[in-house]
Amino acid sequence: MVELIPLLMFGVICLVLLAGFPVAFSLAGTALIFAALGIVTNTFESAFLGAIPNRLYGDMTNMTLVAVPLFVFMGVLLEKSNLAQDLLSNMAEIIGGFRGSLAISVIFVGALIAASTGIVGATVIAMGLISLPIMLSKNYDQSLAAGTICATGTLGQIIPPSIALVILGDVLSASYQQSQLSIGNFSARTVSVGDLFMGAIVPGLILVFCYAAYVAIRAYISPEMAPAQEVKVVKNRWKILITSLLPPFVLITSVLGSILLGIATPTEAAGVGAFGGLLLALSKSSLTWKNLKDSVETTTEITAMVFMILLGSSIFSLVFRGFGGDDLITSIFTQLPGGAFGAVLVVMVIIFLLGFILDFIQITLVVVPIVGPALLMLGIDPIWLGIMIAINLQTSFLTPPFGFALFYLRGVAPDNLTTQAIYRGVIPFILIQITLLIVLAIFPELVTALPNAVYG
Repeated sequence: MVELIPLLMFGVICLVLLAGFPVAFSLAGTALIFAALGIVTNTFESAFLGAIPNRLYGDMTNMTLVAVPLFVFMGVLLEKSNLAQDLLSNMAEIIGGFRGSLAISVIFVGALIAASTGIVGATVIAMGLISLPIMLSKNYDQSLAAGTICATGTLGQIIPPSIALVILGDVLSASYQQSQLSIGNFSARTVSVGDLFMGAIVPGLILVFCYAAYVAIRAYISPEMAPAQEVKVVKNRWKILITSLLPPFVLITSVLGSILLGIATPTEAAGVGAFGGLLLALSKSSLTWKNLKDSVETTTEITAMVFMILLGSSIFSLVFRGFGGDDLITSIFTQLPGGAFGAVLVVMVIIFLLGFILDFIQITLVVVPIVGPALLMLGIDPIWLGIMIAINLQTSFLTPPFGFALFYLRGVAPDNLTTQAIYRGVIPFILIQITLLIVLAIFPELVTALPNAVYG
């Protein structure tokens, strides 16, 4: 019975979170209660609690995680300074007025915004406020408009530089080191955030292309769903391209490129991105004191939430390990039918279901440290696993009736847009993402080939 305590811990924390208690304090509180009961019943070694200060100090001095507030600030500033709205209107003018052109513009602009914010809620809300009224006023089908916006908003999970990938990369790096030490490999290569960024490029581009292809095909088959717009004569097309679309694109690619080429660490690149976002807002004369103040406040709130959850999850994982949870998970995975494939499939299903009640930060910091080392000990590639988890969560956030992206859009959508229309609209995009997961499972080289080619 004692060996099942880690599973009981995990079940209790899920119930506590479902009850609506704060995540960070629920993690730490549940862990400490179980530790106290374990000490009283002589089933837990109190020395594990002595490691908590060192664990928390390690989290506080982790330079990789300094990139989190900087990337968040860059994205929030671009959103609040109305640069996203300018991007959408200018992109629509340049692309032209063919069927579905407005929706395709939303996909491309949304992908760029998603890359800059990396936060599902921020992107869905921003695109919902900016593009949904425009699409509906142009007689776009409600379900197509809603589905396009929700799906595009979730691209922040997978398109680098993504906050989700920064946090996931740090957690997977620690899990990989732990797994290699457990099997006696003391000279294993490290897994970096840059590896995960590089591995996400091809899947991210595939998703954007498939989204646009679906919209184009749907507009061709059913013209009434995405009517062609009146083509305006754009005299200064190149000027619009250079002054409006090129600067944010250069900002994102320079931040991402400096990481991938090894010129800068994720933290250094995030600092450049935050400064570049300021310059971009200044150049557009859209940076006001209110925008700056709101951006700093929002960044502080999001960063505080992330790091409080990180500290709570560190305490939880330490107590979980103290009860032998890592050994229990490893033994369960090795006994599953199908070997490594069966273990990955079970974990993916669990993470998909947890995506209905937890956001990516909570899942990354609570679930991945528990299951990650056991999966990686089975020989799973850490980069491939990270991208699969990211796309899996992206799919979960889109799936009715509990997907977070659906709730975010519902909160900013007009009353005449029905919830059923939102649900119908996201189904084709969910099928696209599930298909991509299957393709990546069959051809993992789509994820691993680029990092291996660049970093060896």
